Amino acid sequence: MTARIRLLLADDHPVVRAGLRAVLETEPDLEVAAEAATAEEAVALAALGGVDVVLMDLQFGPGMGGAQATAAITARPGAPRVLIVTTYDSDADTLGAIEAGATGYLLKDAPPAELAAAVREAAAGRTALAPAVADRLMDRMRTPAVALSLREVQVLDLVAQGLANLEIARRLHISQATVKSHLVHVYAKLGVDSRTAAVAAATARGLIRR
Repeated sequence: MTARIRLLLADDHPVVRAGLRAVLETEPDLEVAAEAATAEEAVALAALGGVDVVLMDLQFGPGMGGAQATAAITARPGAPRVLIVTTYDSDADTLGAIEAGATGYLLKDAPPAELAAAVREAAAGRTALAPAVADRLMDRMRTPAVALSLREVQVLDLVAQGLANLEIARRLHISQATVKSHLVHVYAKLGVDSRTAAVAAATARGLIRR
């Protein structure tokens, strides 16, 4: 008999966790072993062992986010794989999650069969990406000269949130001069000449959240 893949569902919405459980437990080889309502709880439960794949949301309430939790989980030896399951597909989210160590990235509107297949791929250590995410990553590889780096996307995302350069520097633990340098590169790559135009262009291209 094939060993079952044990799952940890990490999402702050009980209805979402219940929905994921209902879908995944119809599969004979998948078993929901635990649930976490916060990112901190997910890290703690993953550290206990006995879980093969963590299905991780990106947005929780106050405190640790999904990308931070992913980094904390995957930093441990023998850690479970982390499959991001979220509603967000911007470059700011996908690049941050992948850099944090996520094995896969799926959107919450994925069909049940696609979700189950992604879990199995993640358990086997293979990358599982939502088609839209995979397409955008391929576009970045095809046009590296004009693709924004993760740090440039992070800076622009904070600009879109209304933060000034000093606040961005403090948030990212870099200097104001570095923030300005990143923005110069962003303007050149997007073909714009202002913060407002950069945010508009990046939003239209799906680089940051709408």
